Amino acid sequence: MTAINYAWSALGGDPSLPARVTTVARAGTLPARLPVRQLARACVSACTLAAAELGARRTGRAEVPAVLVDDGAVAAAFTSERQLLVDGRPPVPFAPLSRFWRTADGWVRTHANYPHHRARLRAALGLPEDASPQDVAARIAERPAVAVEDAAHAVGGLAVALRSPGEWAAHGQAVEVAARPLVERGRLDSAHARVLAPLDAGAAPLLPAAGLRVLDLTRVLAGPVATRTLGLLGADVLRLDAPWLPELADQHADTGFGKRSATLDLATDRAAFEELLASADVVVTGYRPGSLDRFGLTPEALAARRPGLVVAQVSAWGAYGPWGGRRGFDSLVQVATGIAETEGSADRPGALPAQALDHGTGYLLAAGVLRALTEQSYDGGSRFVRLALARTARWLSTELEPEPEAGEADPGPAAWLAETDSALGRLRYARPPLRFTGGPADWARRPVPWGSEPARWA
Repeated sequence: MTAINYAWSALGGDPSLPARVTTVARAGTLPARLPVRQLARACVSACTLAAAELGARRTGRAEVPAVLVDDGAVAAAFTSERQLLVDGRPPVPFAPLSRFWRTADGWVRTHANYPHHRARLRAALGLPEDASPQDVAARIAERPAVAVEDAAHAVGGLAVALRSPGEWAAHGQAVEVAARPLVERGRLDSAHARVLAPLDAGAAPLLPAAGLRVLDLTRVLAGPVATRTLGLLGADVLRLDAPWLPELADQHADTGFGKRSATLDLATDRAAFEELLASADVVVTGYRPGSLDRFGLTPEALAARRPGLVVAQVSAWGAYGPWGGRRGFDSLVQVATGIAETEGSADRPGALPAQALDHGTGYLLAAGVLRALTEQSYDGGSRFVRLALARTARWLSTELEPEPEAGEADPGPAAWLAETDSALGRLRYARPPLRFTGGPADWARRPVPWGSEPARWA
């Protein structure tokens, strides 16, 4: 089974539809020891096909529009955070304390891009808040990698010990991850079939998600990629953040296309949230599993209050197993699952050429939402879709069969970049990689300043 067919099957799609996908292979895109290019192409293909399928359903077309996926466009999109320029300034991808460190017995990687994560990392190491990277390096070098990992976890920080593929396979979390499908999906109730407003078959562009309302409760990076994609396809996407937890400016600029941005305190503004939920079609969450449960945001609780809802969830490790409640990011999942060792050298761990677990999982999450909407229009039922970066990592590292390098030479990302003015300044950005007959070529909505809009539907 090809990677595209596998991803489409995991989404429950009609097995005949991948024949509608044409790919433009380009040698040299996303170079790695693992088959990153295949994963990226498959995730974007599945997402585009799900969009085309929903578009056909809403326009009454008998045939799903043809899909074209170009490896060059996919590679540019999978590195969108690196392609971004804001008024000519490149982004800062990782803070000084987000990196690999030598330990007493190996390596550990930390993630400290946010101020609260930096404070927790220093606290885990018994260092003051003004401790320098040199101080951190010296303290970590004294300790075993797993001891650093455990100490950071105990205070809500982020550090993960480097593991080999074999060590990860024997870990309790890896065993739990392996037992799950790539995409967990299902019904939450027996709500009536969704009546989707018909779309004009002659309208240009065709926006399969037009008229749908999406509550975006996600951060870094898979969830925002998914909701950015839904915004491309015409959905009214409203991202909500806690007022005291601002997003990193460059990250917000990269993933803010196609959506609006507001702040809302779930502890004190529940009435405002419930008003939003009452007319929402989709809720997407990307916080640590369990962290939103106290606000009544489990899929079951949400569907009970809003029958017919689609609830999509993404996490680092999965909502199960010994690490089910842990925080995590793409870079850390690569380290734990053996990818960093595979992509590294004898002297130092390595990394994938893109945050491919984040981007790939994000496109699959958007695809899961689109497929759930299509299925609802036939069979009804509130639906859930759930993915985990660690499960995507398993697909990449142990389940995908590498293909020979083939295709045209990669010309580089320039052909798939564009520039626009926005409220954040002049932006250079990667255009969306989704292409289907009649579909949108770019986002209609440019990023707005973080938290600058009211927490209500347009």
